[in-house]
Amino acid sequence: MSTISPKVTSFFDEPTNTYSYVVQDPNSSHCVIIDSVLDFDYAAGHTDTDSADQILEFIKSKDLTVDFILETHVHADHLSAAPYLKEHTGAPMGIGEHIKTVQDTFGKAFNEGSEFERDGSQFDHLFADGDVFDIGKMQAKVLHTPGHTPACLTYVIGDAAFVGDTLFMPDYGTARCDFPGGDARTLYRSIQKVFALPDETRLFMCHDYKAPNRDEYAFETTVADEKKHNIHVGGGKTEDEFVTMRSERDKTLSMPRLILPSVQINMRAGQFPKPEDNGQSYLKIPLNLF
Repeated sequence: MSTISPKVTSFFDEPTNTYSYVVQDPNSSHCVIIDSVLDFDYAAGHTDTDSADQILEFIKSKDLTVDFILETHVHADHLSAAPYLKEHTGAPMGIGEHIKTVQDTFGKAFNEGSEFERDGSQFDHLFADGDVFDIGKMQAKVLHTPGHTPACLTYVIGDAAFVGDTLFMPDYGTARCDFPGGDARTLYRSIQKVFALPDETRLFMCHDYKAPNRDEYAFETTVADEKKHNIHVGGGKTEDEFVTMRSERDKTLSMPRLILPSVQINMRAGQFPKPEDNGQSYLKIPLNLF
């Protein structure tokens, strides 16, 4: 696989602590967008496109061509702006093929009817482990890295990898595994797939929350730094040690503030639920689901 170094531009949404990325082939004008954000005022039930518009303005200013709008997984902490970005760029939307498992699980949780397709057809492309695709003249490879959710992917693009929620910065640790379909042992094994990449591989995070004693947000590290310093899984920690730690830690965590709206929107590829007979779309708030 090529060791080309893509140009990576980050966009940070502080209300959801989310990093989105534009990843460009340095030898052409082609790029992809990874993990976009649709702004959402939960109290008002109001969405906005300010964050997505920043990405579109950047793409326009650089005269870039978007080859894919990618999701690392079905996010539980922010809404995706993928459909809006597709409308303005024409680029197809992609996610892992195990989205079908997530759709089935949460389709039942939210009591979605037969009109809700559980086959991933809301997305334009479903990636399998080992798939490769081109970004201009640059090749990208897909790693299936489940554990946080069944559908999590890592996109390896040249000397960079975009890990979604699988890993955080070394001083913050790893993703939780207590959502439906999550599994700590599976996550440990997925992380080993990331650790098998060359040590110098740049790793880009989907989130950062400022670890204790760190005052600045951070989003980039390396495989070597994660293997050596990650407080949850680095330094040679065993699978059993990780599973024990992760399971106990997850018991102490509250649910993400936007999990209920996020999952309902994102399992639909960022589309809103179909309008009811008054023309209005609605989200469900299931009581005592978690």
